[in-house]
Amino acid sequence: MDSINLERKMHRFNGKEYPCCTSLTMGIIGGKWKTAILYYLMEETLRYNELRKKMPTVTERTLSLQLKTLEEDGLINRKVFTSKPPLKVEYSLTEFGETLIPIIKFIAEWGDYVSQNYSD
Repeated sequence: MDSINLERKMHRFNGKEYPCCTSLTMGIIGGKWKTAILYYLMEETLRYNELRKKMPTVTERTLSLQLKTLEEDGLINRKVFTSKPPLKVEYSLTEFGETLIPIIKFIAEWGDYVSQNYSD
């Protein structure tokens, strides 16, 4: 990925079209919660309730929808353990999801920079 293709062409991913490569990226990881989920899954596999505790202001519905979308896009694995009650579900990054780690780290660093230098 040494050079960025700046040609004016449509980019496709999972049946959707995007007008440029940046809109494709933001279409996949954009929004308030997707990047937070990916950030917390960079270092470890987490259960649903562990993710909820790390993001206390997210609603259960929103978290469930975002996890489903990230799974559909191939960025996270959802592993269900049914051997004994209660049902246990764990989430982790896929190999494809791990390709986002440098981007997520950079976004986190930039967010720290902004909050330290430009907050009220």
